[in-house]
Amino acid sequence: MTGEAAIAGRPRDPEVDRRVLRAAAEVFGEDGWGRFTVDSVARRAGVGKASIYLRWPNKKELLTGCLEARITPVADIDTGSVREDLVRLAEQLLTAFFGESGRATTRLLLEADRIPGVAERVARLRQAEVLAARSIVRRGIARGELHRDTSVTLLLDAVVGGCLNHALATPAHLRPQVAAGLTDYAGRLVDFVLGAVSR
Repeated sequence: MTGEAAIAGRPRDPEVDRRVLRAAAEVFGEDGWGRFTVDSVARRAGVGKASIYLRWPNKKELLTGCLEARITPVADIDTGSVREDLVRLAEQLLTAFFGESGRATTRLLLEADRIPGVAERVARLRQAEVLAARSIVRRGIARGELHRDTSVTLLLDAVVGGCLNHALATPAHLRPQVAAGLTDYAGRLVDFVLGAVSR
């Protein structure tokens, strides 16, 4: 929709935007890109397809808008402690995997490369997150908190992989219960991993 049309027409309803983006995350998380349609999102959101097309011209742009609005990237972390940094990293990842759009986040990790126009944006996001995570470990090595020969890749594989596996292995009916204990789990996971590499 052009700026002129937005001014001349009725103002967009932010509540409709929120409902559509939430529905898009749910549909993508449950069904994946192959069955992701404007039709299915409109039904889930309880709005007409026309309302969606006024905002997003096609399903690719709809999914992109959903991802930008509802999936939070990992923030840079530097507390001065490698343990605290890794715990906060794990907390961010677990919150993303167990949050309201957690299934969409997980699905995106598996399917982004197959989605035209989305793959490039996700690749840039992942690259920024990887660099931020690797900086955490390198600072820990530089400060002497970790052995000099610590493998940055293996350490992060253990932490990040542990978070993802925790989400994938949790049955749907237990997700709310598990989500309530994410902070404790993040600390225990990081302590377990650091036990193999700390001085």
